[in-house]
Amino acid sequence: MASLWKIKPLALLHQEAQEEGEHTLKRSLGALNLIMLGIGAIIGAGIFVLTGQAAARHAGPAVALSFVLAGITCAFAGLCYAEFASIIPIAGSAYTYGYATLGEFVAWIIGWDLVLEYAFGAATVASGWAGYFNSFLQQLHIYIPPQLTATTGTVLVFYQQQWTPLMSLPPGVSDAGLPHVTGLFNLIAIVAILLVTTILVVGIQESASLNTIIVIVKLAIVGVFIVVGVYFLMKHPQVAHANWHPFIPPRDSHGNFGVMGIAAGAASIFFSYIGFDAVSTAAQEAKNPQRDMPIGILGSLVICTLLYIVVSTILTGLVNYRSLDVAAPVAFGIDATGVSWGSMLVKIGAIFGLGTVMLVMLLGQSRVFFSMSRDGLLPKWASEIHPKFRTPWKSTIIVGLVVALMPAFLPIDRLSELVNIGTLLAFMIVCTGVWILRVRHPEMHRPFKTPLVPFVPIMGILTALFLMVQLPRITWIVMLSWLVVGLVIYFSYSIKHSRVQKMG
Repeated sequence: MASLWKIKPLALLHQEAQEEGEHTLKRSLGALNLIMLGIGAIIGAGIFVLTGQAAARHAGPAVALSFVLAGITCAFAGLCYAEFASIIPIAGSAYTYGYATLGEFVAWIIGWDLVLEYAFGAATVASGWAGYFNSFLQQLHIYIPPQLTATTGTVLVFYQQQWTPLMSLPPGVSDAGLPHVTGLFNLIAIVAILLVTTILVVGIQESASLNTIIVIVKLAIVGVFIVVGVYFLMKHPQVAHANWHPFIPPRDSHGNFGVMGIAAGAASIFFSYIGFDAVSTAAQEAKNPQRDMPIGILGSLVICTLLYIVVSTILTGLVNYRSLDVAAPVAFGIDATGVSWGSMLVKIGAIFGLGTVMLVMLLGQSRVFFSMSRDGLLPKWASEIHPKFRTPWKSTIIVGLVVALMPAFLPIDRLSELVNIGTLLAFMIVCTGVWILRVRHPEMHRPFKTPLVPFVPIMGILTALFLMVQLPRITWIVMLSWLVVGLVIYFSYSIKHSRVQKMG
């Protein structure tokens, strides 16, 4: 049993970090690339989808406080991530950090958990991207065969010149006499994932440059929403007053709203913050990781938290929170201002925004696969580097193909919550690892030091655990089932091929 807790020596990690040549990842990312990579992942589903759902279902106008609570939890974890990323500039994120401090068994659990987190996350975002893109095309009167725009068995009706899911018809509207079709598979989602996969195979620098351009575009569109929204609310303060009152709605029979509704809202929108976790998976491709990784992680986190708070406050001021449980809440909010071109602009922003989230999540998963394979815990093909592009091309392609099938055929309702529980578990392990490493190796040189240890790691652990408890039971069941599958693989393959185990 002692072999399960073997740690990966820091000397070996530093040796891997300094390797160069055609069989290693290419170091081409600067601090700005890393910040943009984080913003690319964070500003997406959180603003364009989850903000409205969290307000309508859990927190009401106090959803802004949900983002504050989630941001504080991320701040504790982000400080710990920044220290680890500066010490151990290796691809793999929480998996690698856990291996160096808590042992191989814990590293396997978190690595396997990250695979679930990124795969389900990318699949969820691909489904949302496909919905926005199809809606955008239909607004231009371009119609893809509706059977190829929805998951298997989804009933679609033609209403107000658009094919829309039967379940999404406004209350009181009958589907009698409306044309009906049944979905076969979501071709748009498949194409989206395959396109992003191709970009990632071609090269990390090309991917990062494309991401930076797209991030600038979508930040400009979010800025337009903020300006238009603030201008409208300044001219119509009575609208904001009516919609923000009560700021914290009373608790209802379903256990939503009230003070605990703020916590439930924070747990439900945690998916929004997965981006800065994904930044750390690119540590082995940073030019100067000791300096740039902390800047990328903390910089993207601060910028995005402020944007989330501002956008959610404006959105709940423009529209009553009860009406925000829709697929495109920001488009719905800007429509309320009477700016006719706003909805189209927001859809363009969502298409760009969700596209970069897919890119960063698939990047993150292939890099975790790469690290686990290099350690012998997964087969060798997962860490094979393309001689020209210097990317882990086989794992990227296989991950892309598997992820593409999820949103194509599966109607997945609670994927974001499944991603949330995986992210929070990763946060707990990283915070624990920083604390342990400070005790074991206080003399180690740390280019970035987490302040107030052990207070910050302990608060990171407790706040993450608190939000995990707020998640539905089904998310715990799915995560534990996935971990059981992972343990079978670990004890039947990984422990026999582990490089650390062979070191004796």
